[in-house]
Amino acid sequence: AAVAAPAVRLRYRLRRKGLVLALERMVVHTSGAEEPLRISLASLAGRGARAPAGAERPGPRLPELYPTHEDLAIDRLVGTKQHGYFPSDRQPELFAALAGVADVELDRAPIRVSSEAIGPRAAVRDQDDGVALVVERDPRVDEVIASGVVRCGGTLHLLRETDLTGPKLERLPLRRIFSRGDLGKLVTQVLPELTKRVPVTVQSQRLPRAGGASKPRILLELSQKDHTLSVVPSLVYGDPPEARIEGGRLVHLSGPVPVRDEAAERELLIRLRDELHLIPGRRVDFDGAEAIRFASRLEAWDARAFADARGELFGKAELVPRFVIDDRAFDVEFELSSGREDGEGAGAPPKRADAAAVIRAWQDGLPLVPLLGGGWAPLPAAWLDKYGARVADLLAARRDDKEVPPAALPALAALCDEIEYPRPSGFDKLMPLLDGFASLPEAPLPADLTATLRPYQRRGVDWLSFLRDAGLGAVLADDMGLGKTLQTLCAVRGRTLVVCPRSVVHNWADEIRRFRPGLRFAVYHGARRALDPAADVTLTTYAVLRNDVELLAAQAWDIVVLDEAQAIKNPDSQAARAAFALRAELRVALSGTPVENRLDELWSLLHFTNRGLLGGRSAFQERYGRPIAEGAAGVAAELRQKIRPFVLRRLKREVAPELPPRSEMVLYCELEEAERELYEAVRATTRKDVVERLAQGASVMAALEALLRLRQAACHPALIPGSGA
Repeated sequence: AAVAAPAVRLRYRLRRKGLVLALERMVVHTSGAEEPLRISLASLAGRGARAPAGAERPGPRLPELYPTHEDLAIDRLVGTKQHGYFPSDRQPELFAALAGVADVELDRAPIRVSSEAIGPRAAVRDQDDGVALVVERDPRVDEVIASGVVRCGGTLHLLRETDLTGPKLERLPLRRIFSRGDLGKLVTQVLPELTKRVPVTVQSQRLPRAGGASKPRILLELSQKDHTLSVVPSLVYGDPPEARIEGGRLVHLSGPVPVRDEAAERELLIRLRDELHLIPGRRVDFDGAEAIRFASRLEAWDARAFADARGELFGKAELVPRFVIDDRAFDVEFELSSGREDGEGAGAPPKRADAAAVIRAWQDGLPLVPLLGGGWAPLPAAWLDKYGARVADLLAARRDDKEVPPAALPALAALCDEIEYPRPSGFDKLMPLLDGFASLPEAPLPADLTATLRPYQRRGVDWLSFLRDAGLGAVLADDMGLGKTLQTLCAVRGRTLVVCPRSVVHNWADEIRRFRPGLRFAVYHGARRALDPAADVTLTTYAVLRNDVELLAAQAWDIVVLDEAQAIKNPDSQAARAAFALRAELRVALSGTPVENRLDELWSLLHFTNRGLLGGRSAFQERYGRPIAEGAAGVAAELRQKIRPFVLRRLKREVAPELPPRSEMVLYCELEEAERELYEAVRATTRKDVVERLAQGASVMAALEALLRLRQAACHPALIPGSGA
């Protein structure tokens, strides 16, 4: 017998409510009458079991309603919120249940519900000089019903990938243009990820093909910056590289997209880690001895791993130095010798190495230097050991136009003599600087000079005049009382600026009146000071120089003289920086004590008189300051030889033995208790350090610096660095 249809059934009515849907469950009786179901099916079942429906208990009786599996699933999803509630957070489960229900309406019109989610589609098409990636809506979509819900014909579907399309497809179509240079990224990164989400149709003829047969290899990018050898390894396919492995992904570079050989990749990475201690993509910097050891490992790695490569990482030919001298312009070129083994044609220009890079590599003890345009070459170690230090000094002294300053010409000429290379043109007039002043010409004395010069003073005037005419600076460091002021006045010519302590300004004025009465002088000092352009000699103080540096530096002086030049011994002081800014044809520094405590003081004086002679301050410390402080043999003699033409120092006992000995009067002053405690603390701190350093062979500069600290403590506690006044 046929089974009778249920007397009562459920109808699911969906209606639009702004951007969302509302769900109403209607109980349809056999008469066709409808009433909303406002309680859960579980509650209805409990009530029907207790009593039949009546006037006081409206609603169908349990025997009349037979809920299906889908009805019960929807009831669980709706929960306690019954009529009109649509659980949007559980849309996939709700649509899966509604897909099995026969009686569903949308806005009172019959509709079907599908559990299949509808997503966008993507296509790759040629456009202009590249390709366009377009993401579009599925052509089956007829209407967007609500947020995340569309109608395809007579069926409702959920939307997927709404983060890409927008909940109402409002972001579509999406379009992105890829140039030819970005096609590798499209093939290797974008499309593989996109195809996991949406169907992709390739309609382009420009995408690179996949399936290249190249094998993986390690590419090492080497560079040198300052004193550092840097290496960045990469895991690549092909030579030249067609693809690179980054973060486990293959990044296409050119040509066909290769098929990955992950087993070979792992083997290369293990070798790279175990033999070179490197990781792809991570830059590693090596300094000093570490760089030397790494270069040795790198050469061994090159021989094994790149035997079949098109070229060698390290050249076999030696670098040959070649001087290039044009008047006062100086350069040195390092070229690879002939007979290269890298396969280049005979007509190809020789590869070169930057001179500064060669010097840095040699100073750091590296066996190799990078070549311009790629590759490496061994250093000419024997040649550099013999001449490298002097070449480094000359390169450091050059101006931007590669011209060597006059103060460096004697060193350049001496080097040319040793390597049998012609001296710079016009050097003949500087010959006395190389022969110990034996051929120093006698300078004419000023017509208005009223003094009779002693022989050593006459020689000092000749020396100053020679340097003046050659465009060189001078440090006159004669002992106190030997007439530095008089010698300087004899060499004065043109507009001259004299900077001195305030206490000796009037002494300079008296000396000019006494010995050079034909010179017109003016004192630039005081609140109402003004420059006198007609003055032959302008006298001022270091304090005024600091305050008026812009005005004084803007003047074109023929000669600038610094008296008591130890005032600029600290190159970081305001006085030193102001003095460095002055412009003059001749710069003269007068000081009876050119070096009191540190070699930095000598550098500061010579940086003022002959800029570039000793290189930069840090280079001077590395080349001379530190080795001399550590007692390195021969470095002090080398420095003396370098500055000898530009520093003149005579002692009284050498040039004026007839002068009476200096009289000294010692006066004692008791320190206060706090001053005594500070003095003893400084002495205890410095004594042990000085004794240890002298025992290790350090120079007496350490002791002089300790004595300076003790003298400062004895004069005033505020002079000690770190102490308060």
